[in-house]
Amino acid sequence: MKKVLVMEDVEYIRDFIIGALTRAGYEPVEEPTSDLVAAVLDSKLKNVDSFDLCQTLRDKNDQIVILMLTGRNQHVDQMTGLMTGADAYLVKPFSPAALLNYLEALIHRVRLEAVRLEEILASGPFILDTRSRSLEKFGEKIRLTQGEYSVLKLLMQHPGRDFSKEEILCTVWGEEEDLKQVDMNIRRLRIKLEDDPNQPAYITTVWGHGYKWSS
Repeated sequence: MKKVLVMEDVEYIRDFIIGALTRAGYEPVEEPTSDLVAAVLDSKLKNVDSFDLCQTLRDKNDQIVILMLTGRNQHVDQMTGLMTGADAYLVKPFSPAALLNYLEALIHRVRLEAVRLEEILASGPFILDTRSRSLEKFGEKIRLTQGEYSVLKLLMQHPGRDFSKEEILCTVWGEEEDLKQVDMNIRRLRIKLEDDPNQPAYITTVWGHGYKWSS
């Protein structure tokens, strides 16, 4: 069950929030834990500095969703909350639907961003977008064939790891192809990627074995 930290001093508001979260399938907790997906923090806690807590939660977990609760005229608190790591603020009073809609939208956004980061392979001047299958070097697009893209993706996913020619061949094309296919695509990649293809700095040769990505 997804845990949500709830920190609110006003008892009836706290109970209201806990009830709404529980009915929506969350597990409300009132002490920070390491596996929180979200936190709902009032900006005016009595015994805890809300903004220090917000910053601490953000420093420990950059994926946590933090929603701060403020009064209608607390614009300074709203700005301070955002500056210390809050994702958004919700002005009191609010309905259960508003609270849940805010949380769900924020959690969904964080998940999309996490997936997006997994789709991007960045190394040195290169950015390989595995969703669009596009490559950039210093912001300039480099066109790749399907074979070149697959070889480059394999190497960039495992920087520093030695791949034999046989491993590359089987992963990208299958055993029915010739090892020359590997050398040919490596050669073309070096021409497109390296500053000096004759002295490659990124796709380096592991003599007697194969190739690796040197970031």
